[in-house]
Amino acid sequence: MTTQTLPIDLYYAATPNGRKITIILEELGVPYSVHPISISRGDQFTPEFLAISPNNKIPAIVDPEGPDGKPISIFESGAILKYLAEKFGRFYGKSWAERVKIDEWLFWQVGGFGPMLGQANHFARYAKEKIPYAIDRYINETHRLYKVLNGQLGRQAAAGKDYIAGDDISIADFAILDWSNGYANYAIDESEFPHWLAWRDRMRARPGVARALAFQLPEKPVDISRDVEAQKVLFGQR
Repeated sequence: MTTQTLPIDLYYAATPNGRKITIILEELGVPYSVHPISISRGDQFTPEFLAISPNNKIPAIVDPEGPDGKPISIFESGAILKYLAEKFGRFYGKSWAERVKIDEWLFWQVGGFGPMLGQANHFARYAKEKIPYAIDRYINETHRLYKVLNGQLGRQAAAGKDYIAGDDISIADFAILDWSNGYANYAIDESEFPHWLAWRDRMRARPGVARALAFQLPEKPVDISRDVEAQKVLFGQR
């Protein structure tokens, strides 16, 4: 099994995408150092960060013990999850067929569940002009995606499996968890989705997951709905 001597550098903000990576790092039990990136103040646009993450998004990592023992930087949360799972040989199934299923749900999250919930959150909470069509469109899609998630977890439960894909917990679970925690922002009634609720409780009960979710940065969170300068940084880029 691969061991890690030097800490992995994690460039992080306290968002669902950031927490995906603290979850896997805590579950792996490997050393890492957190480098806070204040996305509301524009840290993601500095030349130093862009050299690591050219899409100016968190999270990103630098592994000083990458392939062939050389440092490597990685951006995009899905790519980071896959890299860490493959490097340490955990949380990515035991067969090619199982990895295919894990990839399906990992890409479901990065391509749909995250972006659609993000749009629902934006139009319902942050948009200066409240557009009923946009709010309804994304909240309805959010509800549909929770239904898809609940259905998959129900099928897994019927097969005696506790997690989203394959026989055991995987990077798909890590990717989806904290995005799903924001259901209250989207008028989601959790009682509609009992399989999701049971899975969420199982995930939160894991010590590594609990440590990752409890981690707090020293910087006080910015109230984006009231901070005009933060809105310009986050929503005004072209």
